[in-house]
Amino acid sequence: MQAIEIGVGPLTEAEVLAIARHGAAVALTDAALAAIDGSRAIIEALAEDPVPHYGISTGFGALATKHIAPAQRAALQRSLIRSHAASSGPEVEREVVRAMMALRLSTLATGRTGVRRGTALALAGLLNAGITPVVREFGSLGCSGDLAPLAHVALVLIGEGEARDASGAPCRAADALAAAGLEPIQLVEKEGLALINGTDGMLGQLLLACADLDLLLRTADLSAAMSVEAMLGTERVFAADLQALRPHPGQAAAAANMCALLAGSPIIAAHPEQGRVYVQDAYSMRCAPQVAGAARDTLAHARVVATRELASAIDNPVVTPDGRVESNGNFHGAPIAFVLDFLAIAAADVASISERRTDRMLDVARSRGLPPFLAADPGVDSGHMIAQYTQAALVSELKRLAAPASVDSIPTSAMQEDHVSMGWSAARKLRRGVDALTQVLAIELLTAARALDLRAPARPGPATGAVVAALRHSVGGPGPDRPLSPEIEAAVEFVRSGAAVAAADSALSEPLE
Repeated sequence: MQAIEIGVGPLTEAEVLAIARHGAAVALTDAALAAIDGSRAIIEALAEDPVPHYGISTGFGALATKHIAPAQRAALQRSLIRSHAASSGPEVEREVVRAMMALRLSTLATGRTGVRRGTALALAGLLNAGITPVVREFGSLGCSGDLAPLAHVALVLIGEGEARDASGAPCRAADALAAAGLEPIQLVEKEGLALINGTDGMLGQLLLACADLDLLLRTADLSAAMSVEAMLGTERVFAADLQALRPHPGQAAAAANMCALLAGSPIIAAHPEQGRVYVQDAYSMRCAPQVAGAARDTLAHARVVATRELASAIDNPVVTPDGRVESNGNFHGAPIAFVLDFLAIAAADVASISERRTDRMLDVARSRGLPPFLAADPGVDSGHMIAQYTQAALVSELKRLAAPASVDSIPTSAMQEDHVSMGWSAARKLRRGVDALTQVLAIELLTAARALDLRAPARPGPATGAVVAALRHSVGGPGPDRPLSPEIEAAVEFVRSGAAVAAADSALSEPLE
């Protein structure tokens, strides 16, 4: 994979994902190095000024009034990193840490932070060597940036703390650097602060969630279409002219997906000749595009915020183009925190409507002729009864995760930092929400595939049939009870990997939107 160039302009979502998830290497452009050198010259001039300048010749936070003598400034930066590397709990995922590192490097490359080029190159070296600093889950309040998580990254740069090497093995940071032929850096004025004062952890997790939800919302249209088909529902409510009466773009896209997925279905085509006339389907079937569409529009808004944040240079103080070094509040995570919470709400509701469709397929009173719980021998067999229990547990968890983190604030740093965003917390719970939504949709898809098989000899449409056929490579069809957990896990991987959507796309003239 070709190295991704990091310059004075913003990275794209795709570039961040390539670095974070696929291990792409990075390279700083000549323009970025020149910008870094220019801002460093400004910092070095101010370091000689007898007038105190925040982050250069003063303490930090509530200690900003204390002047630091030149001889103590290297120790000041080192102490900042050591003291702020205070996270606790489970390790944060490798892809999150790599996204955070790439985004911090992108900000350093803007020439607005005052670091030396060697410091920026050292961070690039960590990424290229596959060294991942160990960052733990709790510690960031999403204000003054993601201080603790980023401090653990900076700690590895100075040769201290914990890391994982390219193989994922745990090791001492000093050993990881030595094995990769890298030297620990000695921080000077402003550099410690520049390495930790950003929204990169929050933003990285937002970008990862956007990519995941993009796939999951197409999967939601797919699983909904399979359920509608399995329950002998109608596709007429998804017609474009009806959707146009309420012109939300996400709704139109979801409905168009469902129409494409149900096109050519022999099961649906047989409704009139079989005398199946249902005036209206239940909301969980009929309103699927309205819910998934609203989630799509929420995702689109989140991407607007993410794009703006990618174009930002977050630091405090910041070096301005005209040579000033100014304090600011751009490190406050509110813009990201709000959309992280918004996406958690959307994920919870998409999961909720999915679970309702699954329950409908299992209830003999509402499933329009399917056997109770899709069991082979109802009474002896329980079929998918408990799969719906699992869905219900997941949906309940998603509802708890939908409670916003961004409405909370606990003052810190002796009331200097008296309002915080809790954006990191919003990001962490969204990651759990995305994982839970994946499982819920996988169970609906698994159940709908079984229901479609039970409609034989009637056949599903080309697209939904292709999905059932692809799933059958790892999960067997209807039959006597067997342990469901392995089948659910196989279905989860089928969804998470994108194989489910890819199977549907293979039978469509155009891929799902």
